[in-house]
Amino acid sequence: MDSRTIAFIIRRAIYAVFTLLILIVFIFVLIHVIAPNPISLAKIYSGVPHGSLTFYAAYAKTHGLDAPVYVQIFTYIINIFKGNFGIDPIKDQPVITLIGKYLPRTLEFVLTGIVISIILGLYTGAYAAARRRKPADNTVKGFYLATWSMPTFLLAAVLQLVIAYDLRLLPAINMVDPTLRAPPDVLAFPILNALWARDWPYLISLIHHMILPTLAIALLSFGIITRLTRSTMLDVMETDYFRLTLMKGVPRNKAIYSVALRNASIPLVTYIVLDLAFSVAGAVVIEEIFSYHGIGYYIVQAIYNLDYPAILGTTIIIALTIIVANLIADILYGVLDPRVRLE
Repeated sequence: MDSRTIAFIIRRAIYAVFTLLILIVFIFVLIHVIAPNPISLAKIYSGVPHGSLTFYAAYAKTHGLDAPVYVQIFTYIINIFKGNFGIDPIKDQPVITLIGKYLPRTLEFVLTGIVISIILGLYTGAYAAARRRKPADNTVKGFYLATWSMPTFLLAAVLQLVIAYDLRLLPAINMVDPTLRAPPDVLAFPILNALWARDWPYLISLIHHMILPTLAIALLSFGIITRLTRSTMLDVMETDYFRLTLMKGVPRNKAIYSVALRNASIPLVTYIVLDLAFSVAGAVVIEEIFSYHGIGYYIVQAIYNLDYPAILGTTIIIALTIIVANLIADILYGVLDPRVRLE
């Protein structure tokens, strides 16, 4: 790794710290605008819905809810740098522990969906480019535009309605059959835990319930990959080196899928890496539709309860995911294309 790359990473790390600080301040201010009275927060967090005003005032003072906003922000930032994301007052557990529990559940179907969308998007984009302005091209464009333009909640609801309720091919809700007992949490990810424990019924149920959320992620993501692939493929197919490949006697299909597609995929690296981060954020809606208890479920419950330690913790994790994804995309772009320099 050269000095330019190291300097670029350090500069991005500094920007990331400032971005997170601004984000923390913004969320703190927003929460206090929504719930300016610490008594209302104490009533939610204490779990005592009919306590006295004195009790709520004492609870707010003990937990620092009545402290000035700038004091709370400063205290929280100091704790963050110590690795302390606070205690979830609703679940009475460390926020970082709860994130470690819910995030792997989301990553299982998000990562699988992204892999499917990349494979589907690359090859449908190449297929459409190879048949430009033909019925096959128009069919591909119509399909990806239909899925790409649909709101997340609508696509997930349509999949649930048609496949789960009408055709009864897959379960409509839950992450796993609720009658099954979860294996010991050894490897964080439920599928890996089931494999480790050789709990095949639990594993089959997990995969069975994961198909619809995974399909929703794949269909939402593949459209833009198809469009970008088709566009860059058409540019590559107009280049001299692609024509030279054909003139050498290389079969057209082989030239398209081995030469043109490989070169066209370089500009897609940025989007594909960023798609992971945005899909984690978009999984909130999908998990709500399918009652899938991942990080999206945790975020929704935190918002309902004005649980600002949980809201802050999950927001910081998602923000870090996006920041790191941006950094990886920039570095990979420079590695894959020597003409690009990290500036």
